[in-house]
Amino acid sequence: MQTEALKILEKYWGFQKFRPSQLEVIEAILDDQDTLTLFPTGGGKSICFQVPAMIKEGICVVVSPLISLMEDQVQALQKKNIKAMAITGGISYSDLDRNLDNCIFGNFKFLYLSPERLQQDIVKERLKQMNVNLIAVDEAHCISQWGHDFRPAYRNISEVREIIPEVPVAAFTATATKMVVEDICEQLQLRNRAVFKKSFERTNLFYEVVKTEDKYFRLTRLLGNDSAIVYVRSRNATREITDFLNKNGITAAAYHGGMKKEDKTAKFRSWMNNDTSVMVATTAFGMGIDKPDVRTVVHIDLPESLESYFQEAGRAGRDGEISKAVILTNAGDIPVLRNQFINNLASVEDVKFIYRKLNAYFSIAYGEGENQVYDFNFASFCNQYHLISGKTYNALQLLDRCSVLRLSQQFQKKTEIMIKLSGDQLEIYLDDNPKYAHLLRTLLRNYGGVFDNLVNFNMSSVAEKADLQEIECLSLFEDLQQQEIIEFSIAKHDASITFLAPREDESTINPVSGFITKYNKTKREKISAVLDFVQNDQVCKQIQLLKYFGETKPEKCGRCSVCNAETDGLSRDEMNEIFLALQKLLKSRALDTKEISSLLNYKESSILKVIRLLVERGILQKTITNKYKILIND
Repeated sequence: MQTEALKILEKYWGFQKFRPSQLEVIEAILDDQDTLTLFPTGGGKSICFQVPAMIKEGICVVVSPLISLMEDQVQALQKKNIKAMAITGGISYSDLDRNLDNCIFGNFKFLYLSPERLQQDIVKERLKQMNVNLIAVDEAHCISQWGHDFRPAYRNISEVREIIPEVPVAAFTATATKMVVEDICEQLQLRNRAVFKKSFERTNLFYEVVKTEDKYFRLTRLLGNDSAIVYVRSRNATREITDFLNKNGITAAAYHGGMKKEDKTAKFRSWMNNDTSVMVATTAFGMGIDKPDVRTVVHIDLPESLESYFQEAGRAGRDGEISKAVILTNAGDIPVLRNQFINNLASVEDVKFIYRKLNAYFSIAYGEGENQVYDFNFASFCNQYHLISGKTYNALQLLDRCSVLRLSQQFQKKTEIMIKLSGDQLEIYLDDNPKYAHLLRTLLRNYGGVFDNLVNFNMSSVAEKADLQEIECLSLFEDLQQQEIIEFSIAKHDASITFLAPREDESTINPVSGFITKYNKTKREKISAVLDFVQNDQVCKQIQLLKYFGETKPEKCGRCSVCNAETDGLSRDEMNEIFLALQKLLKSRALDTKEISSLLNYKESSILKVIRLLVERGILQKTITNKYKILIND
C-alpha cells in the first residue's frame, strides 16, 4: 500500500516522500476508515485525499466551499493529466445533466461540488450511479455551528451517506477547536473514525502584535518589495490604504467582494506574478490561495476570532522561509471590536421581536407561512420598524441557523452607482445644476470609490441623510443616468426569505432559545480570546495560539513580539555561538533555512531568531532564490 502511494506521489506530483503524517492519513483512507485531518495552512491536506483516490477504482467527490478553490484544484489536476471536473454555478440543466453523465461513463477521477449543488435531486440521483470511492469534505469547519465560517448547506452533506452509505468520508480543516472537532464528527456522522492532527506550530512564522498610533506609517516600515497581504474590514479601507501605499512607493492593489470579476482576476494575477507586491483585501480574500512566497500578513483591524486570524496569518511563509504575521493595534480598536460584534449580538428576546416584525412585514397570519418564499428588502424592513441593522441581520442569521427560515445569500441584483465624470468635471456640473448637488455630495460623504467602479449603496440611508423622500432620490438618480453623469441600477429587493415553519411566534423560537444563548456565549468567548491574545504581552504569542487550539505543552517560539522583548531569551553567548557557526557555514556558499537547520545542531527557532537579527543588521542578506549569504566575514 505504501509503495503504491509513493509511486502515485512521484508520478503525478514529483515528490519522493510524503510530509509528516500524510502517509498515515492516506493509509486510513485506503482502509475505508472515516477520517478527520487537522493540518495547518500549507500542511498538504489535498495530497491526503488525492493520492488514495488515484489508487482506488472510481471517482472521488470533493465538497468545497469556494468556486475559485475548486477551479484552482481542478486546473492543477488537469495539468497532471488527471481527469477532474468542477460543477460550478451558472450552468444550464442540460449541461449539468451531461457533465454528471461524463462522470459516470468518462473515467473521471475527481468531481468537485459545492455543498449547495450536492443538495440537488439530479446530483443525488447520479451519485447513486457513480462508482464513488471517497467523499472528501474540504474546509470542514464550515459544518460546525461553533466554527468561524459556518455555512448552513454543509449540514446537509451527511444526507449523501444515506445515498451511498458504504463510501468513506475524509474531512479536512486547518483550524478547529476541540468543540468544533466534536461537532464536525457528529454532523458528518463519521464512523470508525481516525482523527489526525499535526501541531499547528509554524517554526518559520513570527507572530507580532505591534501597538502603534499611526498604523499607516508602521505599514511603510513593515512592507517593501516582498509579497504581502494586508487585511482590513471595509471596502473603503482597501482603496484608501492601497492609494497610501502606492503614493509611498509600495506597489499595492485593492481587492474586495464588490469588484467586478475581471478586475479581481487582473489584480490577483498581477499579485501572483509579483508585479504587485501587496494585496490590500477584506477577509473574503485568501481561502485556497496557494502563493508560497508571501513574506508578511498584516491585520490592520482586529480579527473576529483566533480561528480566522490563524488561517489568515498562515498564508505567510508557505515555502518554509522566514515570514511575519503582524497585528497593528491601538487602544481605539477594542471598543470598535466590541461594538461591531458583541453589541450587535441578538438575544433570545431580540430574535423573538425580529421574528414577529418579519411576520407582520409579510402579513403572515398565525399558523401560516410554512414553505412560502418572499422577496425581501433588508434596508426597507429596518427602516419601517426603526431597527438596528447589525443586530437585525444577526437575528435573521440565527433564524436561518435554527431552520426557522432560510435567508438567501445569492443577491441577484444590487443597488449600485458609479459617477462617470472626474471630480473636477463633477464640481463644474453641479455648479450649473445645483438641484443635484446636495444628493450627490451626501453620497460622496458616505461612499468611497464611486469615481472608480460600481459601488453598492443603501438608497434608504442616502435619502434619510439627504433629508429627501426615497422616491425623490430615485427620480434624481434616474435623471442623472439619462444625462450619462452616473451609471446606476436599482434593486427592488436584495434577498429572499423562505419560511420553513408556520408562524407560532414564541412557540417557534422557544425550542431554539438554548442554541441562541450558547451561540452568543461562544461569540463573546471568541472576542475575549482575541482581546487576550492582543493584550497579553507576557506569554509567547505562539504558546497562546497553540493552547487555544488544544495543544497542551507548546514551547516558546523565541521569535514573536513577546519573546523578542524578553531578556531571558537567547543569551549573548548563545547568539554569538550560533553566529560563529553560521559564519563558518555560509563562508563558501549560500543556503536556505531548511539546509541551515539540518546542518547546525541548534534549535530551529534559535537559528531563525539569529538569522533574523543578522539580516536586520546587514550581516546576512537573502538572495532572490531565498538563500542566505554572509556579507561580513571577519
